[in-house]
Amino acid sequence: MKREQISVFDIFKIGIGPSSSHTLGPWRAAQQFVQLLEQQEVLSLVTGIKILLYGSLAKTGKGHGTDIAILLGLSGDDPVTFDVNAIDQKIAHITTSNTLLLGGNQSIDFFVEDDLLFLFNESLPYHPNAVTFQAFLSDGKAVSATFYSIGGGFVVKEGEQAQASKNEVDLPFPINTAGDLLHWCIKTGLKISEVVMENELAWRNEQETRSGVLNIFRVMKECMYRGCHTTGHLPGGLNVARRAANLNRRLIGDYHYENYNEWVAAIRHTGNGFQNTLDWVSCFALAINEENASFGRVVTAPTNGAAGVVPAVLQYMIVFCDRFSKEKVIQFILTASEIGSIFKKGATLSAAMGGCQAEIGVSSAMAAAALTECMGGSQRQVLMAAEIAMEHHLGMTCDPIGGLVQVPCIERNTMGAIKAITASQLALQTNPDNAKVSLDAVVKTMWQTALDMNSKYKETSDGGLAINIPISLPEC
Repeated sequence: MKREQISVFDIFKIGIGPSSSHTLGPWRAAQQFVQLLEQQEVLSLVTGIKILLYGSLAKTGKGHGTDIAILLGLSGDDPVTFDVNAIDQKIAHITTSNTLLLGGNQSIDFFVEDDLLFLFNESLPYHPNAVTFQAFLSDGKAVSATFYSIGGGFVVKEGEQAQASKNEVDLPFPINTAGDLLHWCIKTGLKISEVVMENELAWRNEQETRSGVLNIFRVMKECMYRGCHTTGHLPGGLNVARRAANLNRRLIGDYHYENYNEWVAAIRHTGNGFQNTLDWVSCFALAINEENASFGRVVTAPTNGAAGVVPAVLQYMIVFCDRFSKEKVIQFILTASEIGSIFKKGATLSAAMGGCQAEIGVSSAMAAAALTECMGGSQRQVLMAAEIAMEHHLGMTCDPIGGLVQVPCIERNTMGAIKAITASQLALQTNPDNAKVSLDAVVKTMWQTALDMNSKYKETSDGGLAINIPISLPEC
């Protein structure tokens, strides 16, 4: 069966929190709708616009910033480059002026309460995360399009195939399953990261790929450093206190290090004790997901809600395994991306489709596999590590309190990171020839579990902790 081609830069995307499916995806959908209007040469004729949010986008859209993302996307702003410190001001201007600068050029009347509608009791059949845009033209006609945010920032326009890389290419090593990946590794003798790099060369040259991967790492480490040095409470009304900065201070002292490299050097001097290492891994993951919850700039890994797992394990490798080099970072991220790609093709990365197993579970599997390769594991051990990590996330629900990517989401990143490290250590100490469960079997099981899971446990806040923890959020 032919499936989509997925690049490392489809799995790891730079964007703004708090959710890849509810923030980044709708943002991209809004941008695509503006592009559609430009392609049809009707942007200058638009006099009004309505946005209809369905299913999970409606039910948890406020907490996930879906409305904010769509308004910024329609305004012509891009999540990779837009100044996160300007979000509040930009949204306040749109709300108070009742004006939207569509595509950054076409000024139209826009009343948020009337023109951006949350249809809590309506869903569309293709996917729970659906949004319809309607543009009304001065000649009396209208243009409408529906988009689905299918997880990890991927967006599908109704009637079209899923979009991944811009151009379909002839990959030297086509991969749909873990079995395919292992086949190519055995046939060529290449490591998983080397197979991935060869495929990436079908899209761009090696230097571009390496530079792009290192840029992904730059955003990850800047996000982590920022999160470890920012105090206060998270937005949204739950009054959740940031913990990473206080934990960082307790572990390293009150001194504020000027940059990431000085900070890493200081962390190494705190020791390698088991409890100390656990605290630091938790701190790394907390830092990133607190930034994510605060509309900070993060990297989908493979989603925003699970953005802390892969960087936390990568940071663990750098600090506590003495594996810091550009080559190791590239190896880690390439390996992780292929595992995420396999889950994307065989199951889902969307919590609205599969629960939190599709986010934290997949990210833990990605991190476990990447760490295992970088620590010298064989290709079979790498796949085994991914299998172990996901096996122990099967059935995990998505039940965010108040629709916010905070509780239990942030702490789940710490647990996913710890499980990834444990899975890697188990795989490295095990003969993979004796494994009873394959990665493909786990991917298949995860998808079957997703299909069987009650919809109220899939990012709707209709079940689980979301209904058992009494809260009182301010009206948005």
